[in-house]
This record gives sequence, structure tokens and C-alpha cells, in this order.
Amino acid sequence: MTDKKGKLVVISGPSGTGKGTVIGNLLKQRPELVFSISATTRKPRPGETHGVEYHFIPKNTFTGMIKNNEFLEYAQYVGEYYGTPAGLIRDCINNGQTVILDIEVQGAKQIMEKMPEADTIFIVAPDMKELEKRLRGRGTDSEEKLLARLERARLEMEEMNLYNHIVVNDNATSAANEILKIIDRKD
Repeated sequence: MTDKKGKLVVISGPSGTGKGTVIGNLLKQRPELVFSISATTRKPRPGETHGVEYHFIPKNTFTGMIKNNEFLEYAQYVGEYYGTPAGLIRDCINNGQTVILDIEVQGAKQIMEKMPEADTIFIVAPDMKELEKRLRGRGTDSEEKLLARLERARLEMEEMNLYNHIVVNDNATSAANEILKIIDRKD
């Protein structure tokens, strides 16, 4: 255990804003950062691996973990549960590490209440047209689910002023560099 306490960095933004790409850039530039792997009840997308992108778990297991207070935050999004297991986060911060969380707005609000010292960053696409283009480009959602994601994005963007920082992702490397400046600043 170290005397220096670590940081928690919460990154949120609507689906399709490129959070994963930006976070990938952060981790390439700073491999010492710890990326928290969330749990979810959704099915893996092509190329995703359990324990890498997410811990993919059944709904009944997830709801049991909720009852046992095993999440730092959790939320339901477009019919599926997402959550952050608490133990690893606390251990890393106590050991002086900076932990990156990729969570949606409902979960971020829970973190803001429990850990107001966290750096909170909201990532947005340059505009709604670009966001829709990115979502359609994935080719993973039905039209109905895509429209639900766009509507959810509009609602989430109404809450972005709750965050300490807003970063426009028109270039993933530039957005990552902006976030690194936020992480590196002295409080």
C-alpha cells in the first residue's frame, strides 16, 4: 500500500461518441492507468471477450449482486444492466493507481454522490449527425434500437453539465490528450 491515494476518472457520453476509442488511446499512452471492466447482462458483440471488454453475466446473477451491494454503481440501459464491481476500484485507488471508468449518466450520478472527488468527463460527438453516422456505421443495432440510442443520447446530453469536464471527440487522439491533461493536473 502506498501513501499516495489514487484517482477515479469517470468517462461518460452517449453511445457512439467514441468513448472506447478514446479510452484505448489513453491506455496506449499511459499503460499504468487501470481500466475498470464493467459487468453487463447484454450479449457480447462480435469480437468481444468476457473479462476483456465486459464481464458478461446473466441477469439473475447481476440482480443478486445488486442485492448484495457489490456494485459501486449500476444502471439499466436499453433493456440491459451495466455496473461497476466495487472491490477492485477501491483497492486500486488505495494503492495509488488512477482508475478509468466508462459508465453512462445514471451510473455516473451514483459515483458523483458516493465519490465527489472523482474527475468526471463527458465525451460528445461533434454534432448529432455525426453521432447518428457513427451508430449506423457499427451495423450492430436494429433500426428500433438505433433510434432508442439516439433518443437516449439526447436525454444524456441534457445532463452533461453535471460533469466537471466536457470533451468533444472529433479526433480520438486529441480527445485522449485533453483527458490526460485533466488527469495530470494537480488539485
